Amino acid sequence: MLNISQPNIKKDTDQEKYYVLKTLKTPGAGRILARLLLMVGFLFFLFLFLPWQQNIRGTGLVTAFTPQDRPQTVESAIAGRIANWKIREGQFVRQGDTILTLAEVKDKFFDPELLLRLKEQINAKQSSIDSKGEKVEALQDQIRALNEALEVKVEQAENKFLQARLKLTSDSVDYEAEKIRFKNFHNQYERNKNLYDAGNIALTKFQDIESKFQESKMKRISAENKFLEAKAELINARVQITGVNAEYADKISKARSDLNATLAELYDGQGSLAKMRNEYANMEIRNQQYQLIAPQSGFLVRAMKAGLGETIKEGEAVATIMPSTPDIAVEMYVKAMDVPLLSKGRKVRILFDGWPALQFSGWPSVSVGTFGGIVQVIDYVNSTGGEFRILVTPDPNDEEWPAQLRIGSGTKGWVMLENVPIWYEIWRQLNGFPPSLYEEPSQEETLAGKEKEAKK
Repeated sequence: MLNISQPNIKKDTDQEKYYVLKTLKTPGAGRILARLLLMVGFLFFLFLFLPWQQNIRGTGLVTAFTPQDRPQTVESAIAGRIANWKIREGQFVRQGDTILTLAEVKDKFFDPELLLRLKEQINAKQSSIDSKGEKVEALQDQIRALNEALEVKVEQAENKFLQARLKLTSDSVDYEAEKIRFKNFHNQYERNKNLYDAGNIALTKFQDIESKFQESKMKRISAENKFLEAKAELINARVQITGVNAEYADKISKARSDLNATLAELYDGQGSLAKMRNEYANMEIRNQQYQLIAPQSGFLVRAMKAGLGETIKEGEAVATIMPSTPDIAVEMYVKAMDVPLLSKGRKVRILFDGWPALQFSGWPSVSVGTFGGIVQVIDYVNSTGGEFRILVTPDPNDEEWPAQLRIGSGTKGWVMLENVPIWYEIWRQLNGFPPSLYEEPSQEETLAGKEKEAKK
């Protein structure tokens, strides 16, 4: 059998004797490095698929959640001069404590008995108003009396008119009767005159008839005069009714004019009295403003006006008070592009200035020295620089925030979003894309947040 197998040079040759063969040998350290690089690359490849929690970064300050717990300035309601400081900076004040005392600077209020003077003026004006009221009542009584007198006078005048009309009727009947009688006597007189002229009757009889005729004529004229007189009396009675109405209308109008003038004076006096009382109430309130009172308990952290005798204007800030137990929150500012991704109730990790921390924004569970929070408020308008403000309160299920926190301390925060692979987050950061949002904030969640904010 032929031995046709290839010879093994490595076994038959001593490689240590030949330098060329020695240089072609792969070093052992290279093999180890290559294996390490392959292992690191493999681990890095696996690392790219690890979950990474996306977040929105923001910076801000420590503040108070409710406005009344934030630092507030104490302003003077009146102009004055500082007479005495009752509190020093850094001292704790309770609600209602006097911070400082003011002295008056306006000459209008220098009189120490100004309230007493105003009270006397009010009493005098009240007495004047009472007198005007009595005069009004007297004028009203006078008007009522004139109306009653007018009714009586008109009734009397109407009765007189009625009597005059009845008398006119009677006199007119008498006048008509006398006219008929006179006509008869006139006819009789004419017939007897003709008889007398003819000589048929005696002169004595004619003279007797003529005497009766003249007497009838006289009675007719007398009846006519009485009738005319009765007619004139009727006209006078009618005119008297009009005159009574006109006379009393003039008296009543004058009384009403006096009444209206008195009422005008009364109302003017009441207006002046109300103005005096308003001034008196303002002076009472002003007297209480000479003592600048602390609106709530807290620490006096800053005095804007220091020197005694220094003048303060109306509405000018005098000091700043920091409430003793504020409802701590964080005021963070985020970019406008990140606002649509936010919703009330989102978890936040916060790093406070002065507290050392090791933060892994994508792995909040392994972060050290950070504190948990919850988004409570998202502003509807942007702030300075085009950023939006959010308010974050402590997470009740997380570690309590440090008790040493002070309002105004700097903070950094991360609003936690959804989990994505690390390779996706690196790609997003390189391209400047916003974080991913798998589900938009629900309408019910938004409405509930608005109602909660409105109740607060």
